[in-house]
Amino acid sequence: MVADRGQAHTLEAVVAALLLLTSVVFALQITAVTPLSASTSNQHIENQQQASAAGALSMAHESGALEDSLLYWNTSGDRFHGATPNGYYTRTMPTAFGEILERSFGERGIAYNVNLIYATDGGGVGREEMIYRGVPSDNAVVTTRTVVLTDDDRIRRANMTEGDRVNETGFYAPDVGDGGYYNTIRVEVVVWRI
Repeated sequence: MVADRGQAHTLEAVVAALLLLTSVVFALQITAVTPLSASTSNQHIENQQQASAAGALSMAHESGALEDSLLYWNTSGDRFHGATPNGYYTRTMPTAFGEILERSFGERGIAYNVNLIYATDGGGVGREEMIYRGVPSDNAVVTTRTVVLTDDDRIRRANMTEGDRVNETGFYAPDVGDGGYYNTIRVEVVVWRI
């Protein structure tokens, strides 16, 4: 009788082990692990991309290249100079800011979009796409920088010389301020691996 219980316990342990092993195998079969699956290394890469985007925005802002690019607007065509008919660039923007982004990301096979968010008349929010390279993946990171424009800022012509004052033209962002304040543009750089 004692021997029967020992055999029953052994059989029970073997069945439990097989059941546990089958559960683990089944779980591994239904879990898809792809190069874009979340992991510590992916998080590290995303952190690096976000730091690179923040550095590129900071460098462009400090050198004045960011503001020049925001004002690189073709008022007669209602889009950026040399942009697609949709109003944005699908390749490198022909400004110093565009070159900074291309050196930071384009040469490394990393895609990026640049969106401009600004206030509209009546307190709403408007959006202009500056550079569009596709729909970001789930692992995209976003970095922003704010630029304040004044009534004295001037539109940049195609050759980067100064044109009319921003408040005297058909600029994409409207004049929403008083006392010399024109508008605030939030530059949003979205970066992701291809």
